[in-house]
Amino acid sequence: MNTTIGSTISGTALAESGGARPARRDSSNMAFFWMSAFYLVYCIRPEDWLPALAIIPLAKITAIGAFLAFLFGGKRRRGLRDLPAESYYLLGMIVILMLSAVFSPVWRGGAVSHTLDFAKVYVVFVLTFLLLTDLAKFRRILFIQAASVPAICILSLVKGHDRPRLEGVLGGIYNNPNDLAFAIVLSIPFCLMFLLRARGFFRKLLWTGGMLVMVAALFKTASRGGFITLIVAGSVLLWHFGVKGKRLYLVVGSALVVLFFFGLAGTTMRERLSSFWDSDQDTEQGAIARASYDERWFLVRKAVEGMEHYPVLGIGVGNFEVYSTVWHEVHIAYLEIGVEGGVFAMVLYFMFFARGFGNLRQLAKRKDLPSELILFRGALHSSLVGFVVGALFSPEAYQFFPYFAVAYTSALLAYVRESEQAALPVRANRPIVPVNAYMRPSRVPLNS
Repeated sequence: MNTTIGSTISGTALAESGGARPARRDSSNMAFFWMSAFYLVYCIRPEDWLPALAIIPLAKITAIGAFLAFLFGGKRRRGLRDLPAESYYLLGMIVILMLSAVFSPVWRGGAVSHTLDFAKVYVVFVLTFLLLTDLAKFRRILFIQAASVPAICILSLVKGHDRPRLEGVLGGIYNNPNDLAFAIVLSIPFCLMFLLRARGFFRKLLWTGGMLVMVAALFKTASRGGFITLIVAGSVLLWHFGVKGKRLYLVVGSALVVLFFFGLAGTTMRERLSSFWDSDQDTEQGAIARASYDERWFLVRKAVEGMEHYPVLGIGVGNFEVYSTVWHEVHIAYLEIGVEGGVFAMVLYFMFFARGFGNLRQLAKRKDLPSELILFRGALHSSLVGFVVGALFSPEAYQFFPYFAVAYTSALLAYVRESEQAALPVRANRPIVPVNAYMRPSRVPLNS
């Protein structure tokens, strides 16, 4: 079967582009439009560009629009019965978080509100899996995320050029410098993927410029966790695209870019990184970094204490800031979900992301994938590795980007499997010719 995967997928792609008519018509274009709108609203935050839009709940409107369009959209290539196991892990986690909110010992109202806000990710996950049924849609959704983050970085650098670490320049998922750095690292693999796919000098120049802006913004945030995550996820990315893809110029070029920005704009970053091994607090940034380091360890101990006292349901989403007594989040996503949702929610959290890596391993077993899908797989693997590492340094348990990445792996694996299955009916429906049809008729006299 693996020997024909490439040709089968190529044929499927031809059918998607109009070269042949697909066997089953997909009538979910309107739902995909609304889902794309949600991705755009979430990733690019138009309310930060146009403050007048802040009063309009764009994320809720687009999510509801996508759900209703999908519900009444007629026939689709995939149905709810096709949902993968990871979707049920995510649903189970959200159910536990809701129970945790209802029985929260800290603040029930706030926990319920935060959980309902996070629950939108399940709707988006389901719609992403059910609607990304061809490569054109897959490219479009990835493009929205990949192009949005460089735009956000440009806006942050322009508006916050005099703001220390770009803190508070934008709202939502980009408000905290560590959150912004996290989003940058998770999106860089997709930008490099589009750079390698781009045709023409101008498009390549745009993607190159966008990635340089992203690296500049990351150094401006001076996020230690963001820098470490960049090194680890970047190494995985360069292994896929540079070493295995035989593009060694990417390895050299990436190293030079990081060294350049580290020397040009890395003063604050160097001072903050030095707090890991040097207790010298002579500089202002060094003292701040050391204080931050000590506070983080206090929050870790407080989170472990909370898990010991409330192991089953936790204290409720968003309540650790109150519980911590210092009004800060624990900067480890795994502890964040454990203390706020309990042990069972944390187990489902691990199982959900493990499925993302499992999907990629299954794709890796297919040795005849087209080059484009190999790029997709490498970018997704690098992004998920970035999440696993970045989650050790940031409170990112409820940021949507990692959940998007798992949804991409689920949809891509389903697409490859469907492409394989599409070839089976062609062989199965060939007319069956009786064996004796090939035998010469016997010459029997008519009057016998």
